[in-house]
Order: sequence, then structure tokens, then C-alpha cells
Amino acid sequence: MAEKILVTSALPYANGPIHIGHLVEYIQTDIYVRFLRSCGKDVLYFCADDTHGTPIELNAAKQGLKPEEFVARFYELHKKDFEDFGISVDWFHSTHSPENRHYSEYIYGQLQAKGDIERRDIEQTYCERDKRFLPDRFIRGTCPNCKAPEQYGDACEKCGKAYSPTDLIEPKCALCGTPPVRKHSAHLFFKLSRHEAFLRELLKRPGFLHPGLATQLQSFFEKGLADWDISRDGPYFGFAIPGETDKYFYVWLDAPIGYIATTEKWAKETGRARSALDYWGPDSPTRIVHFIGKDIVYFHALFWPAVLKVAGLHGPSEIKVHGHLTVNGEKMSKSRGTLVSARAYLDILEPSYLRYFYAASLGPGPEDFDLSLKDFRLRVNGELVNNVGNLANRALTMLAGPLEKRLAPGREGPGKALVEAALARIPEVREAFERLEYRNAIKVIVEIAQAANGFLQAQAPWAKVKTDAEAARADLSDAADIVALLGALLSPVIPRVTEKLFAQLGAPPLTFAALEKARYPLLDRSRPIGTPEPLLPRLEEERVNALIPPSPEQPAAKEAPKKGEKKAEKKPAEAPAPTPQASPGAGAGGAPADIEYDDFAKVSLRAGKILAAEKVAGADKLLKLTVDLGEAAPRTIVSGIALAYTPEQVSGRRVVVVTNLKPRKLKGIESRGMLLTAEHQGNLSLLDPGDMPPGSVVK
Repeated sequence: MAEKILVTSALPYANGPIHIGHLVEYIQTDIYVRFLRSCGKDVLYFCADDTHGTPIELNAAKQGLKPEEFVARFYELHKKDFEDFGISVDWFHSTHSPENRHYSEYIYGQLQAKGDIERRDIEQTYCERDKRFLPDRFIRGTCPNCKAPEQYGDACEKCGKAYSPTDLIEPKCALCGTPPVRKHSAHLFFKLSRHEAFLRELLKRPGFLHPGLATQLQSFFEKGLADWDISRDGPYFGFAIPGETDKYFYVWLDAPIGYIATTEKWAKETGRARSALDYWGPDSPTRIVHFIGKDIVYFHALFWPAVLKVAGLHGPSEIKVHGHLTVNGEKMSKSRGTLVSARAYLDILEPSYLRYFYAASLGPGPEDFDLSLKDFRLRVNGELVNNVGNLANRALTMLAGPLEKRLAPGREGPGKALVEAALARIPEVREAFERLEYRNAIKVIVEIAQAANGFLQAQAPWAKVKTDAEAARADLSDAADIVALLGALLSPVIPRVTEKLFAQLGAPPLTFAALEKARYPLLDRSRPIGTPEPLLPRLEEERVNALIPPSPEQPAAKEAPKKGEKKAEKKPAEAPAPTPQASPGAGAGGAPADIEYDDFAKVSLRAGKILAAEKVAGADKLLKLTVDLGEAAPRTIVSGIALAYTPEQVSGRRVVVVTNLKPRKLKGIESRGMLLTAEHQGNLSLLDPGDMPPGSVVK
């Protein structure tokens, strides 16, 4: 029997729109699911809105809505955002559903029957004006640790210290500002502390959780696992606890149960399973994979597996954890305009750009990564548009024009060698997707496209077509094979683009399953191709920057002088820098000048890799390059190689860089480094350090 795989993403809270930080997880999950489907796996992907809790109740009241009406609005918005970003869930449900009520009550009953629920009298903060117990986030005061004011009742955002709401100095109700009082109330606790041995063993299981995170969770065992308060006092938007008066399930109990409830709803509606227990039952062979952010690891790796174990249900097999997104090097902030909603992004840009950039940035661990608008634009243009898109356009446009859409039969020669070398790299891409090393998968895909562009550059079919049309057809047909392969490899990442690509090839989509037996020629050469057109336009700087308009906190950019006005007088300029391609210690074409050895020893030469390239406006000789030098962020280098190389030819190239030159401005762009080149009889060549990783010292 084929393995069943059930994949989930963490549930978006139905209290606001999805933003680009949330999309890291949904895109990461969707790429994984699409890859598994392409491999022929039996996989389901479920998600739902997380709908309960005090914030939703209060925000609904502010808008004059019932909580049910309030969450229904966001349910429709979230579903539409998922659809428009190509998030291919098999079912999107809601935790405020009959299925979730049923399984919440069932699981609670199991916990109670096994003796894992305990009633305790606890002291809580209570607002006498609002007549309610206050959740942690509805109390503000001074941090008891660092004395920072205006901190929430659970943890300090300044020093990071966690504490009890009753520890706050001068606490006040976040709703009305009234100092709260303390009142006692009976609450229900899940005895998490009883399951320490089980959880310790679970964290040791290979593949269950990132090793670094498993180590971090050991601190909870050292201080003793705290039992979990699973109840809340009314008023509260949630499910009433059976047998209790004015008590409700805490949102963190019924939210993960939403995974099970969504499976149940899918089973009922599709008839493809008897019930959720086909997947979540204790004897089910299903591999359950949760994708989550690093801020909710405790709940999913400790609390949730323990609850499922006691309830006699199937727990998660793997928990995949990602880091947080920063924007332009800073934490996302509404005040800075960097908390961009999914819909605001879609109003400006095509989702495939963001899907590609996230894939090119994501690894399997919980490291944060940055969405620099500049790097986003340069990387997408350099790799996706100029490299992959340009290859497809070059190959298919010529085939569809003078060569009448007909492909050539396969033949021996450099084209066949190109295709076979690319096919040999499929296992690298497959393994990278399986391990969630998406950035490595993208790296290989980009290199395959670069090799094919280099092949076309060397074969020059646009010149051959006038004298030997069949030779040109053969070259372009082999390039079309690579285009088809790229379409298959990129289909989990940018499915809408690859659908267009296969339509232009006039071929059915290739899957990873089909690629297991792929041989040259990859395409059915007897079929005509379709009608080619550009796959994606270049990202323009102005359009990308529109995602995050300048905030009032930032100084406005200086305007150019109006017509008729004199420009401000410039300060005396420094002596012009040497031509970028001049080697250190050499004149502009003259004999080498003698220098002291100690002076030469000051030059720092390092291996680099060009991530993206674009022409500099108003300068025929210059290219603006984004170069990886193994540093925290890529460098911008302006180089005078544009007469010898196009942006497509240098994107992805390994180069040798002088890294310790003082920054200089060329055409208004700050350049931080210089590429080493060699020149012979007017032909310029970039020096290649070989396979040395970026940042390696070149001696």
C-alpha cells in the first residue's frame, strides 16, 4: 500500500489579513506538497482559519458584529489569498465548525477519562469595569525584570523575559486602562508534566524536529514541564466545556484539533475516506507533517503530541520549522509600512516573483531571512527573468518563427551532451526539495539554465539559421529540451509560469515521477511547439518599491532640479577610478608598473558568485552586479564588462574580486569591489576561481 502523507500549515488567525510574513510558511508548504504530488505521492494538504479567543470577540464587538460574522469575513479573504497565491490546499476549513466541536469534546473526554485533567483554583487579573478576566495580552504594565513600560502580561518585548501577569508592575487593563484586581477562579489543567519521558524520547527521534530546536526544548524539562491551563472563563468566543459552567476551551486546545476537523470535513465532502480517523487513528500508517513558525514550536512539539497520545490518536511524524521574515533588514512593522498584506502585494505584483524569491532563500532550518526589495528585484530579474525566461524566449521564438514550430530529431553532439548533463542533476534537485533545501534546488536549476544559455551563445543558431537551418533547428531543439526540464523542476515553485511554459512547448507537463526514466531527447520531437511569448516581465524598480512606500519617519529622496534651475555646485571630484577591468598594478593597456611587494600584499582577492546583473542606464560599458562574497549580504559592484558580456551571460558566473578597495560611485551607484579580468587581442575574459565557495581567499 502506498504511503499516505498528510501535510498541514499553521492556521491563520481570523483577526486580520494574511501578510507576506505568513506567506513564507504557506509558500514553503505548498512547494513541498506540489513536489510530493509531482513525485506521484498520495498527499493531502489541509489548513483552516483559527477563529476563537478574546481578541476576536472584542474586535468583532468594536465593529458591531457577532464573532461568527467577523470571522466569516476573514475566512473568505484568507481563502481568496490562498487561491491567488497558488496555495493548493485540498481543503480549507474553520475551527468554528461542528467537526471541530466534536473532536474537541472527544479529545477532552479522553483526557478526562485517563486522569489527565485536574481542576485547580487559580488567581487571575480581573477588570471590574469590563467585568471580565483578562488574558495575558489584555494587561499592560512595567516589566518586572528590565522595568520597560507598556509591556504585555506574558513577556517583555524589550528584554524577552517571560513572567506571569501578576508579576507586572502597575498593571492596567489594556481595554479601559483601569488597574485590575485579583480574583480566584477554578480552571482545568492538562497534566503535561506526566508525559516527560514520552516527550524526551520523541525529541530524540530522527527527523521529528530540527536538532537545534530539539536541544532548545530541553530547557523546559530542566525546569520541569508546566501543566497546561486549557480553560478560559466567560465571556469568551469558543466552545463551552461539557459539564462546566461558564468555562470554555482555551483557543490553543481547539486550534490544533482543527487539523483533525478539517480532515473530517474533507472526508465527508469528498467521500475519499470514512472519517478523519483513517488518517488520525492510532493504527493509521499516515505520515503527518506539520509546517510551523519557530514561535509555536512548544505547542506543536510538546503539548500537541502529548494530548494526541493520551487521546489515543496518531501524532505528528515530522515538524518542519521556518524562521521569521524581515523586510529591508528590519522586523516587519505596520508603522514602517513593511507589514505588507497578501492582497496589497497582489495589487502590485504577480505572485510567482515572491514564490521564486522565497524558494531561493529558504533552507530546512529556523533561520530568519530578509526580503530586501533591491535583492528581490535583482535576483528575480537575474535568475528567473534573464536566465530561465530568456532561455525559453530565445529558443522557442526562433523555433516558432523561421523554423515553423518544428523540432529536430535527437542527434549526437554538444546539444545531447548538454541535455544529458542536465538530466544527471535531477537527483540533486529532488533531494534538495525532499530535505526542504529549496535554495539548493534553485541553485542547481539556475546553473542548468546558465549552461543552456552558454550553449546557445556558443552555437549561435541565429547566425546558422541563414545558412544551415537544420543545424540551427537541432541546436534550438536541444535547448527546448532544457526548457522542458526547467519547467518540470520549477513546477512546485512557480506552477502558473510552468503551465504557460509547457503550453508554449506544445507538450504535456513533465513530472518528477516521469523524470525518473527521462532520456534524451526529452521532448517528443515529432510534435510542433506552441506559440511562445515572454513568461514574466522584468521587475521594475519603481513598481517593486511601491510595495513599501516611504514612511513619514524616513527623509524624502531629494528631487532632481526642475527644468531651468541650476544644479547645486558639486564638490571637487576625486581622481577618476581606474577602468574596472584593469588588473591591479597594471596601467590601461601599458606595461605593468613596478610596485612594492608589501603594497600588493594589501590586495584582498576572494572568490565570488554573481547573483544578478543588469545594465547601467546611460553607460554602454557598465554592468551593475550583485555578487555573493560569503558575507552577510551580497555586494553591489559596477564593472566595465558590458561590451564583452550580457547580463544573462554573467549571472551565476564565479569570479575573482578585489574586496578591499574603497567604495566609489559610478553613474551614481556605489561600487564595493572590482572584478579581475584578462584581456588578449581585444577579447576580455573573467577570471574564474573554479568551484571555490564564495568568500574563499584567492592566492
